[in-house]
Amino acid sequence: MDKLRILSNNVWSCTKNQPWWIEQGLDCSSAARAPIFAQVYKELLPDLIGWQEGDSYFRELTPVAMKELGLNNYEIIPAGYTSILYNKEKLELRESHFFVYPDTMEGFDGVYNAGNGKSYCIGVFKIKESGKHIIFGTTHLWWKHANPASRFYCPQADEGREYQTNCMLDALEALREKYDCPAIGVGDFNAIYDSLAVKAAFARGYRHAHNIATEYADDRDGVHHCVPEGYKMYDNPRPFEKSIDHIFVKGEPEGFVKRFERYTPDYYMPLSDHFPVYIDVEF
Repeated sequence: MDKLRILSNNVWSCTKNQPWWIEQGLDCSSAARAPIFAQVYKELLPDLIGWQEGDSYFRELTPVAMKELGLNNYEIIPAGYTSILYNKEKLELRESHFFVYPDTMEGFDGVYNAGNGKSYCIGVFKIKESGKHIIFGTTHLWWKHANPASRFYCPQADEGREYQTNCMLDALEALREKYDCPAIGVGDFNAIYDSLAVKAAFARGYRHAHNIATEYADDRDGVHHCVPEGYKMYDNPRPFEKSIDHIFVKGEPEGFVKRFERYTPDYYMPLSDHFPVYIDVEF
C-alpha cells in the first residue's frame, strides 16, 4: 500500500519588506519568510507540494532553506509561479508540463492574467517502491471579481476561471488516458465551492477531496488577512464552502483520501493569506 501526503500552498508573492511591517519591526519579504515555509514543510513532510505565487526569488530561496533544515530529498520543477516540489527519494518524475493562461480569450471581454502569474504545472510521477503512477497538477486562477460594483471588477471573471480550470483538466485527462492512474489537481482557484470553476471540475468527473476523506475533513475556509498593509490572526474562519483553495481527484480507488486538512499554526499567520491544505492518500 502506497501512502503519500500531497500539499497545496499559496505562498504570497511579496519579495520586499513593506512599510507597515517595517513599522511593526516585522519582515514580510521572501527572504524572511522562506525559512519559515521550510519549517512548515519539515513539520508536515509532504511528498508533493504545489505552489501558487512562488516567484523566481522564492523558488531560489526556499529549497536552500529546506536543505539547511535537513530536507535534502526534494527536487523542484520550476514553473513560473506554479512550481512543484517532490520527494525524489519516493517519486520519480516521468514527465511535466507548464502552461501560462492567456491574457485574453476569444469570446471573453476581460483580461485574465497579469505578469504571467496565472498558470498550471503538471507532473507525472512513478512511485519507486511499487511502480504505480500518479498525476499531480497545481494551478492559480484569475483573481478579479465578477460583480460590477467591485473596484476589482473584471467582465466574465467567473467564466474566465471556468475556462482556465478546463484548460488544466484537459491536460490532466490527456495524461490519465496515457497512464491510467489517479489524477490530483490542486490550487488557488479564487473561486468558492458554488462557482463555475468548481462545477467545471465536478462536470468532468472530479471529486473534491474534502467530500471523500474517510478519516478527517477540515471544515474551515483556510484564508485570512495577510497583505502588504498587515495581517490578522485566524480567529473567525468561514465555512469550507467559502474556501478558494481546492483539491480535486479523479480515477482514485475507494478510500483513496484519508485526511483533508488545513495547517494553521499561529506562527504561520504572517507568512501568507492562504494556509497550506493537504491530503493523505493511500492506494
